[in-house]
Amino acid sequence: MRIDDDAALHAFVEGRRTALFRSAYLLCGDRHEADDLVQATLVKVVLGGRRYGRLDNIEAYARKTLINTFIASRRRFWRREQAYGELPDRPDRAADTDTGLAVRAALARLTDKQRAVLVLRYWEDLSVEATAELLGMRENTVKSHTARGLAALRAEMAEELV
Repeated sequence: MRIDDDAALHAFVEGRRTALFRSAYLLCGDRHEADDLVQATLVKVVLGGRRYGRLDNIEAYARKTLINTFIASRRRFWRREQAYGELPDRPDRAADTDTGLAVRAALARLTDKQRAVLVLRYWEDLSVEATAELLGMRENTVKSHTARGLAALRAEMAEELV
């Protein structure tokens, strides 16, 4: 189906909205989210039809846009948040600032390389390979600094928390 003018684009939107909604509902499993997904998809299809002047296969373009919009929505951080109907009766445990201070103090007493390796490996969540490349060391050196740094941290923390 070719889209050459706004009337044809409008007819496509009116005719395919329900089918797109069914596909969106099967993708996400939520009626409201599916409706939002279809709305976002149709806006992109209309804008794409106007921007490109003519779409040779608007049906395929709409389906592909629906899938891409769904996948992109799942990547967003706010989409992974969970809403709760009721608030908990009591607040969460307060953060243990003493433990945080003790960990930072113990990290400060490590050698610079051990501290750098531990921060990159466990705070930045880098792999051994990525840490080695970033620090300009061999992978075995990263592993030994990790082991020695963790052992030193455990010893320091055992003394602090006694």
